[in-house]
Amino acid sequence: MPITSKPLRYDHGGVSFEAYAAWDDGSTASRPIVLIAGTFMGRTAFEEGKARSLAELGYVAVAIDFYGVGNAPGDFDEARTAMGALNDDRALLKGRLLAALDSARAVGAPGDPARVAAIGFCFGGKCVLDLARSGADVAGVVSFHGLYDAPPFPNGDIKAKLLVLHGWDDPLDPPETVVALATEMTEARADWQIHSYGHTVHGFTNPAREGMYNPTSNARAWQAMENFLAEIFE
Repeated sequence: MPITSKPLRYDHGGVSFEAYAAWDDGSTASRPIVLIAGTFMGRTAFEEGKARSLAELGYVAVAIDFYGVGNAPGDFDEARTAMGALNDDRALLKGRLLAALDSARAVGAPGDPARVAAIGFCFGGKCVLDLARSGADVAGVVSFHGLYDAPPFPNGDIKAKLLVLHGWDDPLDPPETVVALATEMTEARADWQIHSYGHTVHGFTNPAREGMYNPTSNARAWQAMENFLAEIFE
């Protein structure tokens, strides 16, 4: 299976960004596009690996950049600062996500700009929820161990279906935040589902995060994502 990749350059607010696109080059058939929003570390080898895995499933995958070229954090402290700046300006974050979406739609063949979804991990889970909240025309979003606090502005008309994959023992999202997200999405009349995994903490999808990675929950969550994408693109 020949997986091809290329960089995608785009600009927003005077900042240049570079995403990573991957797809199976063994077929010329048109296929859905899936954005990948990364952890607070930004676009790393982890997200590029997820892009290749999605390409093997038959999607055009685009791992996005939300910090900008040359601004990738060098360590956890820098990442917390960079993420904090976007947390404090959710309107800027939304603008960057929409710019990434526009760039992904323009990726070219074999990507189908009319069929787009987004997945995200940790901070990226918040990002894809915000993309849905913005009213963006995407078929669905999947949040892996995301962050659930709502932005300080009203939701748009949520068109995307939502799948939230949550570690029940995640200290960043205790049960009351999960209930708050469910309430928010119910009041927004969104099509949502939340899967909670027992004995599972934050970052459960990343083998590099010792004490956090949970292979069983990771496998279950990835399978749930596969099923969800098959459903929204049937």
